[in-house]
This record gives sequence, C-alpha cells and structure tokens, in this order.
Amino acid sequence: MDWVIIVTVLVLLQYTVFGLQVGSMRVKHSVKAPATSGAPEYERMNRVHCNTMEQMILLLPLMWLFAHVVNPIWAAGFGVVFLIGRFIYRSAYLKDPSGRSVGFTTSFLPSAVMAIWLLVAAIRNLL
Repeated sequence: MDWVIIVTVLVLLQYTVFGLQVGSMRVKHSVKAPATSGAPEYERMNRVHCNTMEQMILLLPLMWLFAHVVNPIWAAGFGVVFLIGRFIYRSAYLKDPSGRSVGFTTSFLPSAVMAIWLLVAAIRNLL
C-alpha cells in the first residue's frame, strides 16, 4: 500500500502546484480576487486546476478501493498514468484548449478502467 500512499501524495501535490500556478497567474495578470476571469492565460490555468480537481475526486477513491479489492501495485500504476495525463493536459490546455484531448483521455482512462473492474469484481463476489 506504500506505493498507493506515495502516488496519492503526488496527486495531491500536483493539484497544489497547479493551484499555486493559478495564484501566480492571478498576480501576473492582475486578476483581483474574487474574479475568475481575466487574461486568457490566467483563465486557462484556472481551468486546468478546476478540471484536475474534477478528475481527482473520481481517481482517489477508486484508486484506494482498487488497491484494497484488486491490487495495490496496479492501483498505484493507474495513479501514475493519471499524473502523466494531467501534465500532458496542462501543457496542451495552456497552449491551445482544443488540443487537450490526449491529456484528458490519458488521465480519465485509469479511473474508467478501475471503476469498471471494481464493478465486475463486486458483482462476481456477490454471485
């Protein structure tokens, strides 16, 4: 389970760094709180941060359930794929939001696979 703990902390740190980058963009582009709109660069980084949270809420419980029910190493591996996908997503979104699909898919697929796998495992256990 140590690998799952490490990946969980890395996911949370990635989210925190993205949040700090939003704050940095807010200062750089003079976007005064509580405004959430301003320079396109700020808005893109803000969306990356918000979208990461949306995906993280799905990933983390699935990763821990998967580690408990199926395999902790696989769960951590799926978490690493998520982390890589979020960095790809961030890079693409900051350049041109229309190019974010590879990063989105890379970070969404681990959650989708774990969710389906867990459902199948739970149903099999019931039968």
